[in-house]
Amino acid sequence: MVAGSDRQGEIARGVGDIAQARRALRAELKARRRAIPPDERRQAERRIALHVRRHLRFHPGQRVALYAPLPDELDVAPIARLARRQGALVYLPRIVDRRRRRMIFVPAQGPMRPNRLGILEPGASSSIPARWLDLVFVPLVGFDASGMRLGMGAGYYDRAFAFLRLRVAWRHPKLIGVAFSVQRVAAIEGAPHDVRLDGVVTEKGLLPCHSGC
Repeated sequence: MVAGSDRQGEIARGVGDIAQARRALRAELKARRRAIPPDERRQAERRIALHVRRHLRFHPGQRVALYAPLPDELDVAPIARLARRQGALVYLPRIVDRRRRRMIFVPAQGPMRPNRLGILEPGASSSIPARWLDLVFVPLVGFDASGMRLGMGAGYYDRAFAFLRLRVAWRHPKLIGVAFSVQRVAAIEGAPHDVRLDGVVTEKGLLPCHSGC
């Protein structure tokens, strides 16, 4: 019994150490992102949309999920305009249960209203299961070469796409992180619940993570 308790204590300490390291890394990367001058930010956003057009071709009827950015996050409006011009259907996340960290995806239509976290959400009443999406552009704070993503820490995306950890049965949607190149780090220590990205698009290009970004 004592041995079991010791083992549980070691696991708890390990989880706590990972969480602490992630908090420190998150703070550092947020500072990097805030330090990007406005002109460089806008140029990066245009370049990212160009890379998306070259490497991730949209097509009519394709179900594409984007996100409504927080003030320091990379704006994906150029990607949304590109997707709509090429006939794709655009969706945005809506938080439906903060306690359980649950969100759904709804059409990016109608008036946008801020939720309790200050994130804009569309007022559409219909939704689509996450499994039915074809391509998802994911916000992030940091990423590494293996496709490990560091988010804001709430776990909404990991919960929404947990089924992708069983890739024998599910190969869609593809998850593409959207980031400035300064948000890349050497390594992010993963947790069992983490869902890895298929790629990351930055102002430097599309970086496929299945073989290393």
